[in-house]
Amino acid sequence: MENKKYRNYWLISVAAVLAASFYPLYMGVRVVCDMIADGTVMKENYPKYIIPYTPVALALILGVLLMPLFIKAFKRFALVAGGTLSIGAFFGFEMLLENKVVVMASETVETVQTVVKLEDWQMYMCYIPPQSTTTVTEYVTEYKTKTAVEILMGDYNPAFKLHFYLISVVLILAILNSIYGFAQMIRTGENGRKKALILQSVSAAAFLGLCILACFTAFWRDGSITVSPLSAFMMSLFFIILGVTVGLFVGSLLLKKKRAVVLWIPAAAALLTTLLMYIGEMILLHAHLYRFGTGFFFEGIPGIVLAPVDIAVTAASGAVTLLLMCITAKKNVDAVSGR
Repeated sequence: MENKKYRNYWLISVAAVLAASFYPLYMGVRVVCDMIADGTVMKENYPKYIIPYTPVALALILGVLLMPLFIKAFKRFALVAGGTLSIGAFFGFEMLLENKVVVMASETVETVQTVVKLEDWQMYMCYIPPQSTTTVTEYVTEYKTKTAVEILMGDYNPAFKLHFYLISVVLILAILNSIYGFAQMIRTGENGRKKALILQSVSAAAFLGLCILACFTAFWRDGSITVSPLSAFMMSLFFIILGVTVGLFVGSLLLKKKRAVVLWIPAAAALLTTLLMYIGEMILLHAHLYRFGTGFFFEGIPGIVLAPVDIAVTAASGAVTLLLMCITAKKNVDAVSGR
């Protein structure tokens, strides 16, 4: 009976991941078909954010397909094995797309036509919010005047992908942690991580939803480095949930440890992750950050670029994680503490 329940859970998980991956896989197939037919992808046919989401989808499918094998072979270390393989697969697919796919773009700077690798084109896409008619030069004029051709032809900085890679690894590990965790519960009947896994699943789903929303709306940024209140709220929420998702991942693995470890290490992980996301944005925007308003609270502090609001967002990710871990781990902490 348990084996049947476990098998059905695995099949449902595979079906769910395949269904959720339909659009990223469709985008990847479109690009590969264009490359086979024409040797390049015209910019009007380029589906935004094929990187990193197509490699993420492929990595997750691989990790879930092989879950029974990893659980049987590695038992409680199955997530380590599955996560390692999936992350390795992600970077393999990512590098393949970045270096083999090329995009052809024409710019109105002396009618220059450029053919660039996909990674360069993705950076160009990051400068222009979806549904915006703002040109690249207008968009970056407040912090660095550049044309699209300058970006594509020699001012590319591979470090801009830090936030893409961070988001990708978090999505892969958080989703696999939830799927593998519930599979282990079904096999062993141990429910000690149930509450933590439910919270992890909710945070992973919320973070994935925000990633999808960002792909299609860029959180309604309009091309200005000072964003609207709605955009500021959505970006802050994104940063906080990113940190919380990582904090809950770490916390779900530490439930049997002592109180200080169970509560404070996940909170620290959330803080560090949110800070890394800010650093990734800072690299993309040439030592600047999006500003959520005007006045002292929203202005960058000299020497560190971060504004007080950015520090508050970072602190909030740690505080929310700490609160959730206090609730989630109470029984485990009390047992370890001898209460």
